[in-house]
Amino acid sequence: MMKNIGVIGAGSWGTALSKVLANNGHKVVVWSIVKEEVEMLQKNREHLDKLPGVKLPESISFTTDIKEAIEGMELIILAVPSVFTRSTSKTMAPFVKEGQIVVCVAKGIEENTLKPLAEIVAEEIPGVKAAVMCGPSHAEEVGIGLPTTVVAGAKERAVAEKIQDIFMNEVFRVYTSPDVLGMELGGSLKNVIALAAGMADGLGCGDNTKAALITRGIAEISRLAIKMGANSETLSGLTGIGDLIVTCESKHSRNRKAGMLMGQGLTMDEATKEVKMVVEGIYSAKAALALGRKYDVELPIIEEVNKVLFENKKAKDAVTDLMVRDKRSESSSLEWN
Repeated sequence: MMKNIGVIGAGSWGTALSKVLANNGHKVVVWSIVKEEVEMLQKNREHLDKLPGVKLPESISFTTDIKEAIEGMELIILAVPSVFTRSTSKTMAPFVKEGQIVVCVAKGIEENTLKPLAEIVAEEIPGVKAAVMCGPSHAEEVGIGLPTTVVAGAKERAVAEKIQDIFMNEVFRVYTSPDVLGMELGGSLKNVIALAAGMADGLGCGDNTKAALITRGIAEISRLAIKMGANSETLSGLTGIGDLIVTCESKHSRNRKAGMLMGQGLTMDEATKEVKMVVEGIYSAKAALALGRKYDVELPIIEEVNKVLFENKKAKDAVTDLMVRDKRSESSSLEWN
């Protein structure tokens, strides 16, 4: 059955998801604050800057009027970069009805409050049903219809299943989960680990190093997330290890690319200018470290990434310092006979 759906944010992910929804037969309105972006999308039916080559169905409409993309919508997809989640939610609030579903599809933690995105949305839009959708899903591949699996997370099962029904098709499989916190922590903290993986690539460290960073990275994320109340099963699933693998390995990963450029000697500012897109891991890095300190959880990889980003430490020195840390057992829960 056709639904009216608003997509707030016309970046690569918002654009790719709008195509999925339109192909499923839904009526989609995409909002952008940038007039030139809307005009470009209307004229070319393609995001020439962020998703070139992905043609968009004629049924999708574009607007700079946020009210038009919210009122009367069955579902609202919030697809702006994480740093704009609070400000955009404030702008949305007057037009969102009580009980309306807003699905956060960005990944991040707010630096000054240490809050995940769904919590920010619920805070800024009274009465909203805030949900999330994430998993190993690059916009470039979703846009051209490559098989992808994600998870819809919500406090209420009916909300998660509604998102699942609206999005799911033969190339876009959607699971459901009640562990919104675990999903959000996995989705945001993996971006910080991906920066480290990129730095290792830039240094030419090889597959052994990458495998170690992914494995020890999920160990760090899991320690913190479980201490904060997340479920361990979430971290071993699509929104934990799955999302971490794709972000550390993919040519499409902006976090990996930024890290790689830093590994090759560029500064953080130089690397982000080269990537030309929002590098979410940079915004989540300080918040991740602050959460580790708040919950008394050791996060050695995340700590070294912060030193490279904000203290001008060389990536090569960060790798060395990780290797020469104090000796320890891999699993603290296992006992010797």
